[in-house]
Amino acid sequence: MAERNVVVVGATGAVGRTMLSILEARNFPVGELRLMASARSAGQKVSTRWGEIEVEDLVDANPAGMDIALFSAGGARSKEHAPRFVEEGVLVVDNSSAFRMDPDVPLVVAQVNDHAAADHQGIIANPNCTTMVLMMAAGPLHRTHRIRRMVATTYQSVSGSGMAGMEGLADEAAALIKDRDALAKGGWVDPSEGLYERPIGFNVLPMAGTVTEHGYTDEEWKLVNETRKILDAPDIAVEPTCVRVPVMVGHGIAASIFFDRPLDAATARAALGDAPGVELWEDKTPTPLDTAGVDNVLVGRVRGTIGEDGGINLWAVGDNLRKGAALNAVQIAELL
Repeated sequence: MAERNVVVVGATGAVGRTMLSILEARNFPVGELRLMASARSAGQKVSTRWGEIEVEDLVDANPAGMDIALFSAGGARSKEHAPRFVEEGVLVVDNSSAFRMDPDVPLVVAQVNDHAAADHQGIIANPNCTTMVLMMAAGPLHRTHRIRRMVATTYQSVSGSGMAGMEGLADEAAALIKDRDALAKGGWVDPSEGLYERPIGFNVLPMAGTVTEHGYTDEEWKLVNETRKILDAPDIAVEPTCVRVPVMVGHGIAASIFFDRPLDAATARAALGDAPGVELWEDKTPTPLDTAGVDNVLVGRVRGTIGEDGGINLWAVGDNLRKGAALNAVQIAELL
């Protein structure tokens, strides 16, 4: 590949930092590298393979001369700044929800619907990190047996909420463990007004995201709408429940998937075993701890459904900061 001038927007956040490490690890052909973030991070110096680089204030920065911008700065900043990057001829790969459902913006999971990346008008959207992990498992099955409906329950790590989520879990766990009896018998004291509506330390919160229409959260609606767009199957019925769990990194999804015709477990395992970006685990169960720092999505517990014949139950788990966000953004850049 020819060298490209790359700017990472949101470079000091959890995903932005991961983008930098992935650019280095994958030997992406960077000509010039620039880093941008909010005003509070501007002026910081970041050591990279391409030298020590000072973080620029996104609001004031001129993107002229850049080829590719990897955005992970939140939806509001993406909506405000991505169009002006495009006006300067920069291809934007955006990790926020700002453009995902825009009919003129392709929503791409590299290794699942690569072809969609070519049909862009300057912006390509990264899916939600949970949808991304699920699509790595569902996509290979959908190619031969079109998905009719899915029931998906997610187990989302706190890093999905950024550095604040990871710090919050560490602080709450440290506070709560001081009274182990209270954790087992009751009488525990809420450690603080944390990031979530209920404590996450030693707890499970069946409310990931913000409640929107019909009592479902925005995270759950992302799973519905993004699945349909990525697989180009607007009629897929998705029943989602998104759960936040006390895990630092790694989103897991338990899914029951039903198709236009019966699919047996052996055929499903063969398809998943051959799928790029997927590791099929049959001898032991993959967990979030196994995915930390790993590019591939791990899939296990593949088995036929028993309540209704012909479907597949499976478990997929992946590093939400890598394939769920930063890695996919870099892979999209590589595609182009």
